[in-house]
Amino acid sequence: LLLEEAGLPSEAVEVVFAGADQGEVEPGRTEVFARSLPLAVARQPDVLVAWGMNGEPLLPEHGHPLRLVVPRWYGMASVKWLVTISVLPEPFKGYFQRERYVYSGESGTPEATPVTLMRVRAVIGRPADGAELAPGRVEVAGTAWSGAGPIARVEISVDDGHSWAEAELGTALSTYAATPWRFLWLPSSPGKYALVARATDDAGNTQPPGPVWNAYGYGNNVVHRVRVAVR
Repeated sequence: LLLEEAGLPSEAVEVVFAGADQGEVEPGRTEVFARSLPLAVARQPDVLVAWGMNGEPLLPEHGHPLRLVVPRWYGMASVKWLVTISVLPEPFKGYFQRERYVYSGESGTPEATPVTLMRVRAVIGRPADGAELAPGRVEVAGTAWSGAGPIARVEISVDDGHSWAEAELGTALSTYAATPWRFLWLPSSPGKYALVARATDDAGNTQPPGPVWNAYGYGNNVVHRVRVAVR
């Protein structure tokens, strides 16, 4: 709505959001923090310019007086302390779009692809890593999310990834909230176990079994593993 009211030129391709924060990224080079969105994303109704949260003005640490909110994308897209919004007729080539917050050196990903949507991920909230468990039934539970779409399934392994069983999905509190899940496990015997969780979204993306390396460590969504002992 904001972009429409301002008037969009017919040649518009991307929208750049720049914040008040800036700093020296290398000797003699200072850059303002700015990120862009494709026009189609910037025009989505859930992409917001926010000035308040929970009925109160934003706090400085949350981006007062204005910040961008881009659901489903990693946090660097939600520019804080918003100063300017610019419309470009070509892709933005700013430092934090093309040199940082990019996937560099990652196998299967074009070099310097900007970091955008959150990758699919499930995490185990309980039991905690290193927990000592009493004999009997154990509830393994956690949350899962993905920027590419709803969670289709979460699978649990109790033998460090050798075999898998599907967990029960709960209902997310909102469109933008993580999906809760649970799995009831009856250990077969006392001993040490490695519990592993992996999620798949409805776009078909599944967490990888091992870390996918890139130079800056972005988008790490390797399967989550906790180790427990059953008495």
